[in-house]
Amino acid sequence: MLNYENMTIKELANNCRSIEEIHSALKEIFKDTLEQALESELDNHLGYDKNNPSGNNSGNSRNGYNKKTISTRFGEIETKIPRDRNGDFEPHI
Repeated sequence: MLNYENMTIKELANNCRSIEEIHSALKEIFKDTLEQALESELDNHLGYDKNNPSGNNSGNSRNGYNKKTISTRFGEIETKIPRDRNGDFEPHI
Protein backbone atom coordinates (compact mmCIF):
# COMPACT_ATOMS: atom_id res chain seq x y z
CA MET A 1 0.00 0.00 0.00
CA LEU A 2 1.23 3.47 -0.86
CA ASN A 3 1.83 6.17 1.74
CA TYR A 4 -0.54 8.97 0.67
CA GLU A 5 0.40 11.33 3.49
CA ASN A 6 2.83 13.55 1.57
CA MET A 7 1.49 13.16 -1.96
CA THR A 8 0.02 15.95 -4.03
CA ILE A 9 -3.26 15.38 -5.87
CA LYS A 10 -1.34 15.00 -9.13
CA GLU A 11 0.99 12.38 -7.64
CA LEU A 12 -1.99 10.60 -6.13
CA ALA A 13 -3.81 10.59 -9.48
CA ASN A 14 -0.72 9.17 -11.23
CA ASN A 15 -0.64 6.25 -8.76
CA CYS A 16 -4.33 5.34 -9.02
CA ARG A 17 -5.29 3.07 -11.90
CA SER A 18 -8.95 2.42 -11.05
CA ILE A 19 -11.94 3.83 -9.19
CA GLU A 20 -11.28 1.29 -6.41
CA GLU A 21 -7.74 2.60 -5.98
CA ILE A 22 -9.06 6.18 -5.80
CA HIS A 23 -11.58 5.13 -3.13
CA SER A 24 -8.85 3.34 -1.21
CA ALA A 25 -6.64 6.45 -1.36
CA LEU A 26 -9.49 8.70 -0.23
CA LYS A 27 -10.27 6.31 2.63
CA GLU A 28 -6.64 6.45 3.79
CA ILE A 29 -6.55 10.26 3.49
CA PHE A 30 -9.80 10.50 5.48
CA LYS A 31 -8.36 8.22 8.19
CA ASP A 32 -5.15 10.28 8.43
CA THR A 33 -7.13 13.54 8.55
CA LEU A 34 -9.42 12.20 11.27
CA GLU A 35 -6.48 11.01 13.37
CA GLN A 36 -4.77 14.41 13.04
CA ALA A 37 -7.99 16.14 14.11
CA LEU A 38 -8.20 13.89 17.17
CA GLU A 39 -4.55 14.63 18.03
CA SER A 40 -5.29 18.36 17.76
CA GLU A 41 -8.30 17.98 20.04
CA LEU A 42 -6.12 16.21 22.61
CA ASP A 43 -3.48 18.97 22.32
CA ASN A 44 -6.22 21.50 23.06
CA HIS A 45 -7.61 19.42 25.93
CA LEU A 46 -4.20 19.00 27.57
CA GLY A 47 -3.09 22.58 26.88
CA TYR A 48 0.19 21.67 25.18
CA ASP A 49 1.43 20.10 21.95
CA LYS A 50 2.81 16.57 21.73
CA ASN A 51 6.44 16.31 22.89
CA ASN A 52 6.35 19.83 24.35
CA PRO A 53 8.33 19.90 27.62
CA SER A 54 5.72 22.23 29.16
CA GLY A 55 3.58 19.11 29.58
CA ASN A 56 6.06 17.49 31.96
CA ASN A 57 4.52 17.06 35.41
CA SER A 58 1.34 18.81 34.23
CA GLY A 59 -0.97 16.40 36.03
CA ASN A 60 -2.34 14.90 32.81
CA SER A 61 -0.58 13.60 29.74
CA ARG A 62 -0.97 11.39 26.69
CA ASN A 63 -1.50 7.72 27.41
CA GLY A 64 -1.43 5.86 24.11
CA TYR A 65 -4.34 5.01 21.86
CA ASN A 66 -7.50 2.96 21.67
CA LYS A 67 -8.49 1.40 18.36
CA LYS A 68 -11.98 2.00 17.08
CA THR A 69 -13.73 0.97 13.89
CA ILE A 70 -16.02 3.62 12.49
CA SER A 71 -18.43 3.55 9.55
CA THR A 72 -17.94 6.25 6.94
CA ARG A 73 -19.01 6.93 3.37
CA PHE A 74 -15.76 5.22 2.37
CA GLY A 75 -16.62 2.08 4.34
CA GLU A 76 -15.38 0.94 7.72
CA ILE A 77 -12.14 2.50 8.92
CA GLU A 78 -10.05 1.34 11.86
CA THR A 79 -8.63 4.43 13.53
CA LYS A 80 -6.54 5.27 16.58
CA ILE A 81 -8.22 7.39 19.26
CA PRO A 82 -5.69 9.12 21.54
CA ARG A 83 -6.30 8.97 25.27
CA ASP A 84 -5.08 10.85 28.33
CA ARG A 85 -3.95 9.52 31.70
CA ASN A 86 -6.88 11.01 33.59
CA GLY A 87 -9.36 9.41 31.18
CA ASP A 88 -11.41 12.57 30.76
CA PHE A 89 -10.61 13.31 27.09
CA GLU A 90 -13.82 13.09 25.05
CA PRO A 91 -13.33 13.84 21.34
CA HIS A 92 -15.92 16.18 19.84
CA ILE A 93 -15.37 15.26 16.22
